[in-house]
Amino acid sequence: MQKISYDDKCLGDWIKDNEWAAYSDSFAAAQTMLEKRSGPGNNFLGWLDLPATIDAAVVKKVRDTADALRPKTEVLICIGIGGSYLGARAAIEFVSPSFEDLRKPRVIFAGHQINSDYITDLLELVKDKNVAVNVISKSGTTTEPGIAFRIIKQWMEKRYGKKEAAERIVATTDPAKGALHRLAIEEKYATFDIPSDVGGRFSVLTPVGLFPCAMAGLDVAKLLAGAKEAMAFCSAPTLDKNIAGRYAAARNILFRRGRTTEVMALFAPQLHFLGDWFKQLAGESEGKNLTGIFPASVDYTTDLHSLGQWMQEGLRNVFETFVVLGRTNASVALPRLDDDSDELNYLAGKNFEDVNAEAYRGTLLAHLDGNVPCATITLADRTEETLGQAFYFFEKAIALSGYLLRVNPFDQPGVEAYKKNMFALLSKPGNEKKGSELKQRLSKLGL
Repeated sequence: MQKISYDDKCLGDWIKDNEWAAYSDSFAAAQTMLEKRSGPGNNFLGWLDLPATIDAAVVKKVRDTADALRPKTEVLICIGIGGSYLGARAAIEFVSPSFEDLRKPRVIFAGHQINSDYITDLLELVKDKNVAVNVISKSGTTTEPGIAFRIIKQWMEKRYGKKEAAERIVATTDPAKGALHRLAIEEKYATFDIPSDVGGRFSVLTPVGLFPCAMAGLDVAKLLAGAKEAMAFCSAPTLDKNIAGRYAAARNILFRRGRTTEVMALFAPQLHFLGDWFKQLAGESEGKNLTGIFPASVDYTTDLHSLGQWMQEGLRNVFETFVVLGRTNASVALPRLDDDSDELNYLAGKNFEDVNAEAYRGTLLAHLDGNVPCATITLADRTEETLGQAFYFFEKAIALSGYLLRVNPFDQPGVEAYKKNMFALLSKPGNEKKGSELKQRLSKLGL
């Protein structure tokens, strides 16, 4: 059952029928490059049929490991950066109760920034809790998760002793090489493999995302089942049937008309980290070769009271993709009060979702009047099946969109630039000459 829809009828003033027709051949070519694995980055297309081909033994191991560890875990510390944590965080926030204290076990995240206060506060938070750790890194040498794990590993071994700490640490890493792989073998950690043909930002449906989701109590089989369903309707051969292709084409048509920023407008707080996950997926896939649609996200109605002014009357270089929920888990109706001093009795009998739906519709009309091209993605509910469909839909759409932009959606050469500079400035062995040059440049800048 299809539980995600894409509605672009409001784009009629910006995209004409002949433009859709003009993009049909480009879409078909991009689709063929994916299916035949003949385009740039074709060695990183393992995600494409993953929902249908993932080994049942891997899924069973994910569930069994989580089932064994969960009863003795109050807090799981998930260590990773970028695609190694954003997918799992998006999934957990989407499906789980809104507040972390209602989640058992609670999943918290580390290794996605560099900050002493954060790691200190994290260890203070868990000092009296039963803790498990999932460290996620293909190499084990990525700076942010690497230094976080060094501190947390030391804390775990002091707290539990080396043997029990090892039983509480799960490593998701390269199956054959790398520093974390070697450490996991030496310490006898439970391990999961990161497939060599799946890049980090496309890895949410591998053990990278599945294990923390399973620890949080999500049904990973339903997540994969939803993604498998999306494989079918995101593989239709024509733009009028393929919503991923339609969305990809719309993004590119608008981009070529000067709408260089896409604002994803999320109409439920549980969607916030889905927006963050999307920003990495789109930004890292498309932002290269001096081109690419800039991905941004806002939380409505919250941000209508801040960024809403800019969206209504700011620079017209944006288009907006609304993301709304068809159904929430609960429904709270507004009461009628004898004292109508707040003048809200006109809303009596309506629930929060009724009010939010009209806020969405009113915002859509206002932004259309403000010359912002708008389309809407609707997610049926907050279930794992719906989320699995959403994950696959966005992955397929961004892969197609990258090919339409004529870039390789599966590499990220620009990410390495800051790393090389940071390593040199930190005096990593072998980088001494570059470090000296960079420090001279910084000195001239007064830094």
